[in-house]
Amino acid sequence: MKAADLGLVVAFVLIWGSAFNTAKVVVTEWSPLWALAIRFALTAPLLLAIMLAMRQRLPRGADLGRVGLMGLLGTGGYLTFSWVAMAHIGSGLVAIISAAAPLFVALGEATLFRRRFPALAWVGLLLGWVGVALLGGSRALGGLHEGEAIGFLFALLGAASQAAGLLCFAPARGRVQLWAASFGQSLVSAAMLLPIAVLIEGAPPVSLGTPTLLALLYTIFVVGIGGYALLFVILRRFPPSTAAALQLLAPPVAALLGWAFLRESLGWADLIGGAITLLGLCLLFQARARVPG
Repeated sequence: MKAADLGLVVAFVLIWGSAFNTAKVVVTEWSPLWALAIRFALTAPLLLAIMLAMRQRLPRGADLGRVGLMGLLGTGGYLTFSWVAMAHIGSGLVAIISAAAPLFVALGEATLFRRRFPALAWVGLLLGWVGVALLGGSRALGGLHEGEAIGFLFALLGAASQAAGLLCFAPARGRVQLWAASFGQSLVSAAMLLPIAVLIEGAPPVSLGTPTLLALLYTIFVVGIGGYALLFVILRRFPPSTAAALQLLAPPVAALLGWAFLRESLGWADLIGGAITLLGLCLLFQARARVPG
C-alpha cells in the first residue's frame, strides 16, 4: 500500500472510530436529542453549500423518497438511538453494538428480498449474533441496572434503524450523488429531531463548555463532512469489501479511545463478544464479496 493510501486508511478509521467518543462528550453536557438536532441543523447548510459548489442536485421521484427514508432511519434514527444510548453507557460499547448493523442488513436481505447467501455467510451471520448475545447476556448476568439496559437496547435499536435505512436506500445508491444524499439525509434528520427534542426534552441547552463546543465542531466538520468525503474517496480507491473491512476497525478504535481519554471500561465479556461479532462480520463480508450482484 502506498503511503498516501495508508494515510487515507488511518484517517478514515480514526475519524469513524472517534465519532462515538466525541458524541459522548457532547451528551455529557447536553441532552442527546437537542445535541443531535443542533448538530444536523448546523451541518445541513454546510452540506447544501458543498452540493451546490459541486453542481450536484437532489434526486427526483422514488430516489428522493429513498434519500428521505435514509435520513429518517439510516442517519437520523440511527444516530438518535446511538446518542441516547451514549447518555447511559460508554461510547466504546455503543460502537461495538452498532457494528451489528450489517447483520440486520443481511437478515433483511435474506428474509425480505429472498437473497441467497453461501454457507460461509450464514456462519458469519450466526457468529455475529452470538457475539451480540454474549455482550447482552454477560451484562444481564452481571446485574444490569436500568440505565445500562436502556443504553444497550437503544444501541441495538440504532443498529437496526441504520440497517432499515440502508435497505430502503439500496436501490438508489448507484444513482444518487454523495453530497446530494448527505444534504438530504441531514435535512430530513434535522426536521425530524427538532420537534421531537422540543416535545421530549423541552427547552434547548443554554450552557456550552469548551469540551462540548470542540466536540460538537468535530462532529460537524470532521465527521459529518470530512468523514463522508473520505468514505467517498475510499470507495473509489479500494474494493467495496476493503471499505467494509475498514469500517469494522472503527468499533475497536472507539473502545480504545474511550478507555484512553474518557476513562471508559470494558469487561472481558464485552471484548470477547465484540471480537466474535467482528469475526462474524468479516466472514459475512468475505462470503458476500464472492457472490456477484
